[in-house]
Amino acid sequence: MRRVRARVEGTVQGVGFRPYVFRLADELALGGYVLNDERGVLLEVEGEEEAVSGFLARLAAEAPPLARVETVTPEELAPAGEQAFAILASPRGGVPDALVSPDSATCEDCLAELRDPADRRHRYPFVNCTNCGPRFTIVRGVPYDRRLTTMAGFAMCAACQAEYDDPADRRFHAQPNACPACGPAVRLLPGAAEGDAAMRAAASALRAGRILAIKSLGGYHLACLAADESAVTALRARKHREEKPFAVMAGDLEAARALVELAPAEEALLAGPERPIVLARRRAGATVAHAVAPDSADLGVMLPYTPLQHVLLADVGETLVMTSGNVSDEPIAHEDEDALARLAGIADGFLVHDRAIHTRTDDSIVRAVPGRRALMLRRSRGYVPESLGLPLDASPLLACGAQLKSTFCLARGRRAWVGHHIGDLANYETLRAFEAGVEHFERLFAVTPELVAHDLHPDYLSTTYALARDGAQLIGVQHHHAHLAACLAEHGERGPAVGLIFDGTGHGLDGTAWGGELLVGGLHGFERAGHLWPTRLPGGDRAVREPWRMACSWLAEAELEGRVTGVEEDRWDAVARLARSGLASPVTTSMGRLFDAVAALCGLRAETTYEGQAAQALEACAAAPDGTDYPLPVLSGETLVLDARETIRAVMADVARGIGAPAVSARFHAGVAEGAAAAAALAAERYGLRTVVLSGGVFQNRRLLDATAEAVAARGLRVLAPERLPANDGAISYGQAAIAAAAARG
Repeated sequence: MRRVRARVEGTVQGVGFRPYVFRLADELALGGYVLNDERGVLLEVEGEEEAVSGFLARLAAEAPPLARVETVTPEELAPAGEQAFAILASPRGGVPDALVSPDSATCEDCLAELRDPADRRHRYPFVNCTNCGPRFTIVRGVPYDRRLTTMAGFAMCAACQAEYDDPADRRFHAQPNACPACGPAVRLLPGAAEGDAAMRAAASALRAGRILAIKSLGGYHLACLAADESAVTALRARKHREEKPFAVMAGDLEAARALVELAPAEEALLAGPERPIVLARRRAGATVAHAVAPDSADLGVMLPYTPLQHVLLADVGETLVMTSGNVSDEPIAHEDEDALARLAGIADGFLVHDRAIHTRTDDSIVRAVPGRRALMLRRSRGYVPESLGLPLDASPLLACGAQLKSTFCLARGRRAWVGHHIGDLANYETLRAFEAGVEHFERLFAVTPELVAHDLHPDYLSTTYALARDGAQLIGVQHHHAHLAACLAEHGERGPAVGLIFDGTGHGLDGTAWGGELLVGGLHGFERAGHLWPTRLPGGDRAVREPWRMACSWLAEAELEGRVTGVEEDRWDAVARLARSGLASPVTTSMGRLFDAVAALCGLRAETTYEGQAAQALEACAAAPDGTDYPLPVLSGETLVLDARETIRAVMADVARGIGAPAVSARFHAGVAEGAAAAAALAAERYGLRTVVLSGGVFQNRRLLDATAEAVAARGLRVLAPERLPANDGAISYGQAAIAAAAARG
């Protein structure tokens, strides 16, 4: 006889791991027990030598689909003669170290029950089991037990309790288990409709052109018919979202295929348990209103991920706009009273329910990239709070991230938890959401920070928050160094490497606005090996919202005459004087602003209503490569300089000849990729390196990413790009954490 105790760590709570262990032990006739505790799963098994060995061999290999087993640590014990196997109650106390599972889309078994008129959960909007359903958004603490979730107030009926207690049932120890007799219920406000009547009334309202606020997993959505031009236009006006595309929710893959062109990679992302919004090329003739995504070649599409959404989409029978329940720039509403107050001026009605959302979590956004895992644009629901590894041990620390696309990161040991997408820290509401998220993660993962890392920009609210923290050592981290470190650490590396870090702007060590950077370094430090030719930001932040200002600045830098169509002569001349004089025009090396300038010179966008709009328009309109690259020469000195003055001269020459925006865009993308790769190769040769990192928000541009990666690889260099985290500022906090961990080690 043999008895073994095993500690199992990873994402093993809330994913049906204990029932799985029970069934495996029962199959092999083993005695013992299994329980959740603050570190994960602890078990003991006893039986014949061959059976125990078989159990250990299969334990991780056959784990439930939502489990992520990181380690299994066995320990031999003396046999105790135990023959029965049991699931024991979770002990209280101890330092939490268990990983919490992300929320997961409704599984096929639960969907079959949802659609079966003979099933007691037919059309029940909260059907779930150990393989699917709410997790992170309902968790108040660990271990993951019902008493520590927002389901604590719902006592299971006899039928649900029997399922929960039955080792042969897939709801064995499913913490959110519920049914119409004992679980959460929906209501439609205003009015008295409840339960299934509320669902049917909501569908009727949507079909009639109404806008509804719908409570989902991580917060409220605002929904209307995607094909109804008047409804979508009204939603835009009420939400104060002028042009930024709305996401849409299609009922199934077939409906999604009618909207966008889907390769196997996109379909896999759409149908995966994370259910992100997937950006894909809009199909000609797609039945969506123009106002859904004005002037965009792409659509953001997702599939239903809750039973409530499945029922609603089936009843409506059409694709819905499904956008975050907020007014522009505010955090998504997730508490009922707040939603009713903040969304009252937008929604005609509210489909609510009485299962509380503990943590607000926006939908994630991804793009498929051939040959890569994915291109993450926003990491939130479905992925958070899955931890990421660190390539070195970290003292307990907090990294506060940047200002835009804000996230935070907590780290301890070799593990880092990057928080859910908060948004842009532009107002008090988003700062409160940021602070609440940090507090929740500190409790959930038992991290009391000894170090607090922050961006160098003195005006970022994330920096202000970090400086106000007491009792921790502060570590300032340069913005683009954080981008470089985040990509390296995600791939389990410390560097050094060459980094092409292209974004909008970040506070540079010299006090200027960096953004087209060639760095050399790793987690322990960096050098600025090169950068884009410096130019001016006429009017400062106004140049971000008005790309014509950057066009004016770059024309002045290139010593060219010209003007963007639609800009009055006196305004143009005034801004040109600012650019030449430097008055109210800080110096920048921003690659993002260069893209803005070219978009304006092409006649695509003189002004924008949301971040990145001009650059997205430039990418979207690009024609197929025609073999012509605009020059982007590398000036070789002590610091390498990408001389975009030559690029602008080539752009203007084509524009003057009447060459259209699609060809100009294609040639510009190709030129930037080739010039950046040449600069990276020169830096790699100087420093004796073979790895090049591509990161920063500009590399969300799939065309640029692919072309640059190909050009770098053609020079015999290895390419790393972000996959599990965004290339944009959503990864800054993780990079800060990696750098702070390295700095603390000396």
